[in-house]
Amino acid sequence: MRKVSLMLAAAMVLASCREEPAPVPEPSTAEETGSTETTVTVINGARAVVEETDDFLFEYSYPAEAGNIPALAAMLDGRLARARSELSMQAADGREAASDDGFPYNKYSTEVVWQVVTDLPGYLSMSAAISSYTGGAHGNYGSSALVWDRANEIEVEAIDMFTSPAALDEALGEQLCTLLNAERAKRRGMPVEADGDIFDLCVKPSESTVLLGSSNGRAFNRIGFIMDPYVAGPYTEGSYEFTLNVNQAVLDAVKEEYRSAFAARN
Repeated sequence: MRKVSLMLAAAMVLASCREEPAPVPEPSTAEETGSTETTVTVINGARAVVEETDDFLFEYSYPAEAGNIPALAAMLDGRLARARSELSMQAADGREAASDDGFPYNKYSTEVVWQVVTDLPGYLSMSAAISSYTGGAHGNYGSSALVWDRANEIEVEAIDMFTSPAALDEALGEQLCTLLNAERAKRRGMPVEADGDIFDLCVKPSESTVLLGSSNGRAFNRIGFIMDPYVAGPYTEGSYEFTLNVNQAVLDAVKEEYRSAFAARN
């Protein structure tokens, strides 16, 4: 896979759902101690945490649909706490290194925003926009996704709902590549060269962030693909995003235990 990872803090955010949940601050309007200000907002299950210190800015939020599922909320709270802790340690190291080298320190940051893609009777599909800054000329950003299985109370990776990554690649790879190259040509002002560099190659569906969506609220009949910066093109081109309909080839690639959750969309 050619995806370029975000900072380690982002990696911690995306850790396994089987990790033990960690505590997070109780709701308050604004809690300030010294140079630290923390705001925790909880509305109908939705949670948003903002913490700013002299060293870092940390923001993490998830919607009510997730907050009202206790096991899912606990999982996300655990990731929140670990991501915050990792950012704090990295920022402290960054400030010390800047001081040792005689350079000004630029505040580090991490932001994670979870949103609902689709809410089905048996599943909740969500996406996350992740951004980070750890010094340098610019920050970085990327994406993640999860599907919550309500009946089994577990997270399922969208790609794991198919018989194999290769099966999904076979079902939609050619269609996705055609769309990608058309968008690349539009952004670059020139056609993609078949024998060009790494950013002219096709990106497989399984090399993208895979989002499961629905147009009817009953079954997954749409699949989204997000190619983060450096996956399909240089940072200056940004991310590439596409949405395709579920067709018969996709249905044939779905594992039997999840088949009833999918439907074709013409």
